[in-house]
Amino acid sequence: MDPNAKPSLAGLSPEQVDAEVKAAMGDMDETVLASRIEKSLASFTQGSILEGRILKTLGSDVVVDIGYKSEGFIPLHEFENEEAAAPDRMIEVYLEGADEETGLVMLSKRKADRIRGWERVIETHSVGDVVEGRVIRKIKGGLLVDIGVPVFLPASQVDIRRVPDVGDYLGRNIRAEIIKIDRERRNIVLSRRQLLEREREEQKKKLFTTLERGQIRRGIVKNITDFGAFVDLGGVDGLLHVTDMSWGRVTDPRQVVHVDQVVDVMVLDFDLERERISLGLKQLTPNPWADIRRRYPIGSRIKGVVVNLVPYGAFVKLEEGVEGLVHVSEMSWTKQVAHPSEVVQPSQEVEVVVLEIDEERQEISLGMKQLEEDPWNKVEASYPSGIRIKGKVKNLTNYGAFVEIEEGIEGLLHVSDISWTKKITHPSSVFQKGDPIEAVVLSVDRERKRIALGMKQLDEDPWLTSIPRRFRVGSLVKGKVTKLTSFGAFVELEEGLEGLLHISEMSDDKVEKADDVVKAGQEVEVRVINVDPVDRKIGLSMRASAAEEYPEQPAHYAAETRGGTTLKSALSSALREAAIRRDVPSPSQAAPAQDAEPETQPAPPPPADAQEAAADETEPPKQESEPEPQA
Repeated sequence: MDPNAKPSLAGLSPEQVDAEVKAAMGDMDETVLASRIEKSLASFTQGSILEGRILKTLGSDVVVDIGYKSEGFIPLHEFENEEAAAPDRMIEVYLEGADEETGLVMLSKRKADRIRGWERVIETHSVGDVVEGRVIRKIKGGLLVDIGVPVFLPASQVDIRRVPDVGDYLGRNIRAEIIKIDRERRNIVLSRRQLLEREREEQKKKLFTTLERGQIRRGIVKNITDFGAFVDLGGVDGLLHVTDMSWGRVTDPRQVVHVDQVVDVMVLDFDLERERISLGLKQLTPNPWADIRRRYPIGSRIKGVVVNLVPYGAFVKLEEGVEGLVHVSEMSWTKQVAHPSEVVQPSQEVEVVVLEIDEERQEISLGMKQLEEDPWNKVEASYPSGIRIKGKVKNLTNYGAFVEIEEGIEGLLHVSDISWTKKITHPSSVFQKGDPIEAVVLSVDRERKRIALGMKQLDEDPWLTSIPRRFRVGSLVKGKVTKLTSFGAFVELEEGLEGLLHISEMSDDKVEKADDVVKAGQEVEVRVINVDPVDRKIGLSMRASAAEEYPEQPAHYAAETRGGTTLKSALSSALREAAIRRDVPSPSQAAPAQDAEPETQPAPPPPADAQEAAADETEPPKQESEPEPQA
């Protein structure tokens, strides 16, 4: 029998058991024993932290001996790895609870570690301390950062500027400042923004003491807008404007830089009081405008690509950082280009001519029509004065019609040159747009790109030939009264030809009002008393005594004198008409027919009878002059 073996209590009577217990306790007092038992039971209350020894791994649990009547179980996933759950290893555990019926004891290593971690953090840190940790989770209102224990970083305290998505910080190691500690609730709040602001203020003071214009500085792109990018130089953000990103065209700054990109920039200017810094990126590369005249001499033909269209022209890229403008007026010699899209499209390769260079403003004027010869250089030779042409009515205005002679070449047919005899107030009463017509070239002004046309010149001037012959002074003719005025009546002798029956020529007696003698629409017989081919007027009379005063002239006299006017006078009339037409507008300056004629163009002279009508409200015209005596 083993002398060290402990005695078994099996089969003993109660009296024998008491004797064995007393022998085991020796001299220990019963009150001391009760106190020890009470302390032992207190250490196994729920929520307490105990020390235990790992026995083994059983399935998905780790069995731990904590000195209780039964072993405890910890989920295996609470251990970092298998080595951490090795048998005989001593660990601290958190008592979740015990089931008295089954004897199952549930433990947690993770909670025990967390509680101990909180205790260590609280003991070693205070408000204002800077800590470093890893962002482990995004939660409502901010982030959780592991600094040994999970602590809260509000979204508003993540950065100096508002962060669109704080989830972008997941997995990143950050530094932050403790701004709140709640010991009872075991809660710590961090602020990364507060730390950054303090550090930036220190960096800013240092930066401004060393900042100089023209310096090359390295920074980080922090924000991008439509007008540029903000670059952190270390304490201060500088603006890299979109116009300083590249010598070429930049429509979106994101095409050049991106957030968090490290860039080298040049300090262009800064304001210490306003704490503003202007930065440049293109200044780190050579300026393509430095020797622009050598590479693009005036008059040279070059190729480029259309990069932008605006209402007044097209921008053509000649090389990176160099663009020129082709104005709409430089796109065609003959066409009226309303918008550049009628000629070119974006991305189209075009050939242009260099017209002008402004190095200071970095502007180049380009032309496309200069690639071809100006057709107006040949107009004088192709259309000399007096030549007959055929064309098509392209546009109507209050003062005439524009006629296309050939593609891009138009001439003006003034209302005064449409008919010798008809009173035409608007060209639309004669023809419409698109009508084919025949006309005579009256004059060509190559410098002003103007051609004057005439239709009436296709025929001989009847005022110099047929009218004086057919309406000889003294002859009786019939006509219809077309209009009554205060000074007389207008009588239509034939289509388009009227004469004036003055109130003083209506009767040998005094006539107060014209409608006392004649009415509008009345057929009358009148005597021709004057034919003036210069002013294109015919004087008429109904007086009985006029037969004696104005005897009928022989036909040969009328032909020689042109109705009482010499050929020299007739020539003077023709020259005066030419002077009236000397300043016709060019097709490109003409406006479509409106209620009023363009201010820059002279209005056509009113017909003679219209001038007389205008005198209706002023004073009656003078008595027609006496005819010359017969030969």
